[in-house]
Amino acid sequence: MPSPYVRRRRLAAELRKLRENRGLTTDELAKLVYQSRTKITRLELGQIRPDLAEVMKILETLGVEGPRYDRLVRLAREAAEKGWWDRYGNPMGPRQRLAADLESSAAKIRCYDQTNMPAIFQLPDFISSIVELDAAHGELDYRPDRMADARLQRQRRIFQKDGPTYETILDECVIHRLAVPTKVMTAQLRHLVAVVSAESRVTVRVLPANVTIPGGLLPKSSFFLYTFTDHADPPLVVVDTVTTDLVHTQRREVAQYTVLYNRLRKAALSPADSLTFLTGVADRQAKQAGSEL
Repeated sequence: MPSPYVRRRRLAAELRKLRENRGLTTDELAKLVYQSRTKITRLELGQIRPDLAEVMKILETLGVEGPRYDRLVRLAREAAEKGWWDRYGNPMGPRQRLAADLESSAAKIRCYDQTNMPAIFQLPDFISSIVELDAAHGELDYRPDRMADARLQRQRRIFQKDGPTYETILDECVIHRLAVPTKVMTAQLRHLVAVVSAESRVTVRVLPANVTIPGGLLPKSSFFLYTFTDHADPPLVVVDTVTTDLVHTQRREVAQYTVLYNRLRKAALSPADSLTFLTGVADRQAKQAGSEL
């Protein structure tokens, strides 16, 4: 299904452009369609699920007709759709809701992970461990059981036959610095290798801690690059920060992150060498854990 989030962003840009071309302020348009200025603003920012009847009223007020009217009504209808993640509601967590939404129509996902194991590979025990680490920062904005269930659902969806291609650059520091039990990390690494070996659409490249990354500054955070099955949906970047995920859609911003990703990719190990590296780490951890018993 089309990503409702992406459709909302497209609809928002179209409505804002239409209003501005008619020389109307948000307050003036709100009065013409008997809505609050706040609601019009949020609609033009893509922050709310659109009401189809209200969007049709706005289009009629702005004098939109013919094929353009039909196209925007269809866009509004798709923007208002609900996905499987809506059944989980807020308890699955806002970041994961966004990820599930974008994954629903992604053709290709590329990500750089410097703080965590990619969500689509996480085992239940690993998920439980990172929930404990997350709780150390304060109150959680999700229910752990619902978050874990939704994460497993995301994995099933991505690995369907019509799922996106997925490439991740995994920073080696995640393996050594993330404070999960050695037994859990070892099992997680073996699972990661097994999944990537079995799925031709999935690639993992390890970025060793001792390599130099030429061509510019180092990345400041993890980030995700999405391209979509519908070429009319513009590519976007989601940047992981301490408090929230930032979404960038401007062409210049997406281009900057694409260049950064390609620099990291060039410095990382090849897919084959990455699997050998991960297997070696898992073997050493298992051996070390056994010697400590």
